[in-house]
Amino acid sequence: MVNDQQLIDQSSRQQSLPELPDNRVKITYIGGGSRQWAPNLFRDLALCTDVKGEVALYDVNHKSAKLNAKFGNWVQNKEDAVGDWEYTAVEDRATALDGADFVILSTQFNPAETFVHDLDIPEKYGIYGAVAATIGPGGILRAMRTIPVYRELGTAIGEQCPDAWVLNYTNPMTWATRALYEAFPEINVLGLCHEVFHAQDMLADLVGEYFDEGRPDRDEIDINVKGINHFTWVDEAYWRGIDLFEVIDYHLKQEGALREFSVAEMADEDPFVDNNQVTFELYRRFGVLPAAGDRHLVEYAPWFIQGAMPDDLNRWGVKRTTSEYRSQHWEDNATDHQTYDVKSWMDGTEEFSLAESGEIAVDLIKTLTNGGMMKTHVNLPNHGQVSDLPDGAVVETNALITPNNVKPITAGSLPRPVRTQLCSHVETHETLIEAAVDDGNVDLAFQAFLNDPQVRTLQTETARELFAELIAAEESYLIDWDLDASDVLSESNAFHS
Repeated sequence: MVNDQQLIDQSSRQQSLPELPDNRVKITYIGGGSRQWAPNLFRDLALCTDVKGEVALYDVNHKSAKLNAKFGNWVQNKEDAVGDWEYTAVEDRATALDGADFVILSTQFNPAETFVHDLDIPEKYGIYGAVAATIGPGGILRAMRTIPVYRELGTAIGEQCPDAWVLNYTNPMTWATRALYEAFPEINVLGLCHEVFHAQDMLADLVGEYFDEGRPDRDEIDINVKGINHFTWVDEAYWRGIDLFEVIDYHLKQEGALREFSVAEMADEDPFVDNNQVTFELYRRFGVLPAAGDRHLVEYAPWFIQGAMPDDLNRWGVKRTTSEYRSQHWEDNATDHQTYDVKSWMDGTEEFSLAESGEIAVDLIKTLTNGGMMKTHVNLPNHGQVSDLPDGAVVETNALITPNNVKPITAGSLPRPVRTQLCSHVETHETLIEAAVDDGNVDLAFQAFLNDPQVRTLQTETARELFAELIAAEESYLIDWDLDASDVLSESNAFHS
């Protein structure tokens, strides 16, 4: 028999139960004027019924953010949009971040004033970067521009929305993510990149080619991921219990699997073309599979960008991204598969279709918000995920995502010859972070620059002139670095010319 005191106790417990979440979230998009990632996100959100809410778009170019807000609401009003989202362009960053449940970072400096130099100036010194976005002399200059900005963003997130989940898409991925954690160690940042999906898609293609089962979805390809962004490796890959390394070995014995390409063949190819020849060459030499596109791999393993260019790069089926492409990609009238003209969609001059982008930001938001579980690759500080890389360095491995929780999955060690390559890049990452924290120490940054494998092909004095010329060309974007105190720059003719 229940007495009065028990009824009182039950009533008290019922009154103290937390309310169920209404699945309504605030997403703050820093870089909300984005021409690629933002339109992808809006379409994915329009097809999502598991969460709903508001998206605050902040961008230093407020006009672009306003255009994207207009586009987001336009997408939301499409007949086949089933989501419930409201888009607003916000002029003040603190206001945009206030109360955010999720923060998406996707920013870029004007390529015509930065990226162009990252590509063209090293070429004058014989360094033929294919992308120049995340490593090499151009990638290091991009990191020098980015690290101070992302340290400031990390501090702002710590002040305005410390419990928010932060999804970083900005390159250079490793440096940007590491800078956020350096500024606010308790931050919940996931660095996200789709290059590992490329490896899963390639393996799914091989399954579809050699098994009478049809091509599986990439999510059916189970891989053990370990390394750093754009230089990630796979030492185990399975589909339905089948060892896919055996499938790769079989494929490589087939006629035409390994081949050379000519300059003429590559002339009209898109710069994002991927023929997997570098991937297969590295697999044959080291016994583990690189999990990034060839255009990125050649910069981290720069054997492929030595010799007569572009012939010896094109021979591997890789095409360089030119500075002309980068600058035109930034222009308002740019039309290519990486840049979306939202005005043309809204005025009806270009056909618009509401289809999923293939990116996982919305899947992460759904899982972290209201349930389920997913496994995917993320960039996080190393706390044992890769046992033989330095603790605290940002590494890319699989992680298990559950509501409000991310658990990195231990990936194990790397073969010594591969680890040798990775450690060089990791130490360069850490040295440059240290230089930024040390009041913008340019001379320490130059030590990181000297240790880059692409730069090690130069005499030290030549490397100094390359570094100084890049600094001089992009000086207005390096205001957080103490250029006046640099002995390296004071010695240089390029900086003072």
